[in-house]
Amino acid sequence: MFRKSLVIDMINRSAENATDRRNFLRSAGLLSAGAVGAGLAGAGAASAASAATAAPSAGAVLNFALNLEYLEAEFYSFAAFGHGIADSLTNGTGTKGPVTGGHRVPFKSRKMRYIAEEIAADEIAHVKFLRTGLGAAAVSRPAINLQESFSGAAQAAGLIPAGATFDPFASEEAFLAGAFLFEDVGVTAYKGAAPLIGNTEFIGAAAGILAVEAYHAGIIRTQMYDRGMVAAAGAISDARDSLDGPEDLDQGIVTGNPKAMRANLVPTDDNGIAFSRTPSQVMNIVYLTPGAGVSQGGFYPAGLNGEIKTT
Repeated sequence: MFRKSLVIDMINRSAENATDRRNFLRSAGLLSAGAVGAGLAGAGAASAASAATAAPSAGAVLNFALNLEYLEAEFYSFAAFGHGIADSLTNGTGTKGPVTGGHRVPFKSRKMRYIAEEIAADEIAHVKFLRTGLGAAAVSRPAINLQESFSGAAQAAGLIPAGATFDPFASEEAFLAGAFLFEDVGVTAYKGAAPLIGNTEFIGAAAGILAVEAYHAGIIRTQMYDRGMVAAAGAISDARDSLDGPEDLDQGIVTGNPKAMRANLVPTDDNGIAFSRTPSQVMNIVYLTPGAGVSQGGFYPAGLNGEIKTT
């Protein structure tokens, strides 16, 4: 495994070329994010051979989405209100876990605070909606790490040096960087999961949630663009892209020369269509560990609850 200091130095020296930087991140195994993810996961990750090969049920897919909604709801609730979601919304099947880290963001502007509060309310509503739809089959909230996981992700993106910590709740800019890590993933996750849902009613509901996640992503991307957070967005995008496989799909908030600030607030393909991520690709990102057979780490130190939990 490459030393973090060496890798971050090489990333910084190639910062003017996003393609080279992404390729390097892949060849280095996401610098030390794989090590961070594995460290948080502990020993005994399931092998790729043990992963389920059958097509998942609609309930399994919705529970997978519920795991992700728990993460977003906890992140935004702490950021906006200074506390996590109601305990009554966290029970269910599987092992219920605690939330590590998180506190209220010291917002300087009322506008930014209102944005955080609205997104938090939406994400909490998503948790309630999915739990209601799943009924007794709803999974409980798994253990969620909002502390070391962000530091590992920030180190992987080259935003902070090895050994440093990153607190996404420390400022408005830090909050936006943390939110950016999640939002694009949420959009691509719902788009990728939609074909796996056989029930047309569930597909309609998933499409509605996808639309809301896309609105959220657009808000966060626009706020970062207005504040000139181009380098941070590009670094996070590169880190996500190096985790989810060999394809170069993820996009930052500008196109071409970063100094030209040509807006790229809606990441699409040549047909103006958003791309998809498979559940495995999503898990590689939230576990902060690339590759197959990964079942825990990063933001979910004990893994997800439900049938879909191993890449």
